Amino acid sequence: MRKISLIGAGNIGTILAYSVSRRKLGNIVLIDKVKGLAKGKCLDLSQSLSIENLNCDIQGSSDISEIKDSDAIIITAGIPRKPGMSRDDLIETNLSIMNDIGSAIKKYSPNSFIICITNPLDAMVWSLKKITNINKKKIVGMAGILDSARFKFFLSKKLSVSMDCIETMVLGGHGDTMVPLLDCTSISGIPLNQYLKINKIKKEKIEEVIFKTRNGGGEIVSLMKNGSAFYSPAASAIQMLESYFLDQKRILPCSAYLKGEYGIQGLCVGVPVIIGKNGVEKIIQINLSSSEKNQFKKSVQAVDELIKKCKKLLV
Repeated sequence: MRKISLIGAGNIGTILAYSVSRRKLGNIVLIDKVKGLAKGKCLDLSQSLSIENLNCDIQGSSDISEIKDSDAIIITAGIPRKPGMSRDDLIETNLSIMNDIGSAIKKYSPNSFIICITNPLDAMVWSLKKITNINKKKIVGMAGILDSARFKFFLSKKLSVSMDCIETMVLGGHGDTMVPLLDCTSISGIPLNQYLKINKIKKEKIEEVIFKTRNGGGEIVSLMKNGSAFYSPAASAIQMLESYFLDQKRILPCSAYLKGEYGIQGLCVGVPVIIGKNGVEKIIQINLSSSEKNQFKKSVQAVDELIKKCKKLLV
């Protein structure tokens, strides 16, 4: 059976363990440096399996060597944001954590498929790629799916339509400069701009939705005071994991390592990718409008600044 290692037994890691067990994706190893935390949570989760007639081996440990020979690794470890903090404020602490995790992956499980959730997302994916020296197809960051889900949610509320009717995509860095692609947004196949005209909805309403999307994570942090989002990030990572294990070849917006695509060299940025059994099998290059190109360029510049900080800290 497949082996899935989840590094970080906080809210996201715990929900991931629950979701993996319920979807029968493989055996689970939950890792956390706090002794007893992962083991206790896994014991509780294991005892719940018989209630739903499920069979799955779930192990918790504080020893990261237990990730050995994993088929996939999802990384959630790191400090979360607090009210008033941006994702970028986490860089020094979380980079140190990624350094330790990346070194362990390189030693114990260099052939695994890696999904990173830790913020600042794009910079952490780049850092893991550098530390592990893993093939760019085997490492990806969870961001665009979550950002797109938030955009879809806020758009559905603003337009009073079901979320099921909305197709959309958000690219760029996972932060305040993310880029919702309005030209790629449709309501049951009707292009968004056309839908707005039909229903006499002002474009200013969509600008409000974009603002709420960019601040979606921050709003949750300010409300929770002592934590950040966990249900939606976990659900997003599960979608990526299923596409990999089940060879679904879904087109998903993810932070991927670029080598010339979109004119970007050597950075990890949110773009549409196809995830299948070989990992990131293809990067889809969309023709962006002039406005979207400018926004995307600004977003890439913000990511580049963070990666430059990582380069200095990793020396």
